[in-house]
Amino acid sequence: MRRPAVAQYVVLWRISLRVLPALILTLLLARGALAQKVTMEFDQATDFAKFKTFAIREGQLNSRNPALNSELVKKKIEDDIRQLLGKKGLTEVSSAPDLNVRYTFGSARKLQTEAYPAGWYGRGTRYVRVPYAEGTLVIDFRDVTTHALVWRTIASEEKSDPTKIEGKLDDMVKKSIEKYPPKK
Repeated sequence: MRRPAVAQYVVLWRISLRVLPALILTLLLARGALAQKVTMEFDQATDFAKFKTFAIREGQLNSRNPALNSELVKKKIEDDIRQLLGKKGLTEVSSAPDLNVRYTFGSARKLQTEAYPAGWYGRGTRYVRVPYAEGTLVIDFRDVTTHALVWRTIASEEKSDPTKIEGKLDDMVKKSIEKYPPKK
């Protein structure tokens, strides 16, 4: 016996009501897991074993948000860099270092367009502009003898609230420094 067409649509509607929330939740979790990105580049010709000492020379904060543009944020980044490089066997010195460490941290408001199914039976598409803040931390190591950039890492964190980026700073620095020294 064949069901009427309306009954088939009702069954499809009930199935979609069960599947759609699970699909949306999966997509949101996947986006959150991949939110922090860390990239690294380095000079292939550099012998990183020769570097034993470092000095933090410059730290710049380029955020309009007061929560991300303060001396406390600067201190947190520098303390993390000191601690993590110390674990890597490097010693901080005030004069004649092997490496000069410079970093820049900032936040920029951006808009992202997301598409959602909408309309009758989900056949249409609804576009929504979602604002978010992207925090980017760039750490550079320069060889003092050649003044050349030998290692750079860029960590970025996307959050809707810039103050939540501040909570991720330790993790951003850790993920950046754990890639040092690079493997060729």
